[in-house]
Amino acid sequence: MADLEAAVRKLRAAEDGVPRAQERAARIVADAREKVDQARGELAEEIRAADRVGMRQVDIVAATGYSRERVRQIVREGE
Repeated sequence: MADLEAAVRKLRAAEDGVPRAQERAARIVADAREKVDQARGELAEEIRAADRVGMRQVDIVAATGYSRERVRQIVREGE
């Protein structure tokens, strides 16, 4: 009987840990998304800077992997 009670306690302890783990995971994901947003903003600024100094759009596309239309949108957003 002691083994059964120990197994029940172990299960309940494990279940109690799930919400805390989900909260930690949510924080990790939110932090990662924030870093992506920040990096995306920095890249947009660099794209605009490259455009201002006359870098060809085809070269910006090649460097970033963005489509020509997306590069145009980013440049226009900075105007």
